Amino acid sequence: MALTVPALGLLALLCLFSSEPVQTGKVLVMSEDGSHWLSMKILVEKLSRRGHEMVVLVPETSVLIGKSVNYTTKSFRVPYTNADLKANLDNIEKNAFEKPPKLTDIVENLGNLIQFLNMHVTACEVLLYDESLMKSLCGSSASPYDLLLSHGAVWLLRYEFTFEYPKPQICKFIKRPKQHIDAVNEIGPLVSQVIPSHSEKSHDFFQCAWWNLFSHPKVKAFITHGGSHGIYEGICNGVPMVMLPLFGDQGDNVQRLVSRGVAESLSIYDLTAEKLLVALGKVINDKSYKEKITELSAIHRDRPIEPLDLAVFWTEFVMRHKGAAHLRPAAHELNWIQYHSLDVIGFLLLILVTVIFVTVKSCMFCFRKCFKKTQKKKKE
Repeated sequence: MALTVPALGLLALLCLFSSEPVQTGKVLVMSEDGSHWLSMKILVEKLSRRGHEMVVLVPETSVLIGKSVNYTTKSFRVPYTNADLKANLDNIEKNAFEKPPKLTDIVENLGNLIQFLNMHVTACEVLLYDESLMKSLCGSSASPYDLLLSHGAVWLLRYEFTFEYPKPQICKFIKRPKQHIDAVNEIGPLVSQVIPSHSEKSHDFFQCAWWNLFSHPKVKAFITHGGSHGIYEGICNGVPMVMLPLFGDQGDNVQRLVSRGVAESLSIYDLTAEKLLVALGKVINDKSYKEKITELSAIHRDRPIEPLDLAVFWTEFVMRHKGAAHLRPAAHELNWIQYHSLDVIGFLLLILVTVIFVTVKSCMFCFRKCFKKTQKKKKE
């Protein structure tokens, strides 16, 4: 039976009063390029879907940050080209893979790293001194960047007890139940099914979370370079790892997992097929690796709220409460003398000097009294 006009009006009224008010705002995003953007992009897209206007600052020379329907980009010029950036990254990659860690190579790697960091510093300087861009973003009352950094109300850190939780859609293309997967006969046809031979977007395979094999029970080990995204997926799905750190924080990530007994570490400089097979055999056949990574995965998954939802909540919390000044430390309201406790130190020093002065004066007074009595007795 069709609804009458009054019934439709009543239904609309009920929907209006039963829905929660939605407060949206403008969010400016300044993200590091590269793999850092992969994590930030998820948060930006989620906030965009919730109705917020997202504006992302992008250098003209960018590796991964690009345009999207979910956010608006504002580009700024940098004093280097894509060719310069690619050449620097190629040098770092070449030295990481092709040369042993001799002294000359350490110096060369350090030079490449310093050059890479200088490119980022220069990009920051160009952005901050771009008057037209800063005026369009902040108006006439732009705050100094050091003030913005020191007065943050909430800091979102990509860390938790075990190391972030990726949420891929479990693949359905492994159909036949087997005790083991034969690498040639099973994975070969599998790859040809997942990645069409003439697909124009095959490079997206490594970026699509829903093409995921980790959660399949027949996956016994994961060979990784120790990047944060990969180790989180390994922990989340309870897969022991064989790790080959290359550069950056990867060596630290590897040692964290090795110390927990869920991974084996190998060096790329003396890697052989025999060493790789030994490491794989160890993490696959030694049940302790699987038991420990399963326990770590259970701890990792046991949380009251998903990290993405938590990040969205706190971002919107700060927006709803106009900066959430009540969350800022009281230290921001102290002057330089109070912040460094110079007034307290001065007061304590004054007490100490007073005590020492009184003690010395008392000792001198007692000494003089005793000395005078001794002299009188000698004269008598």
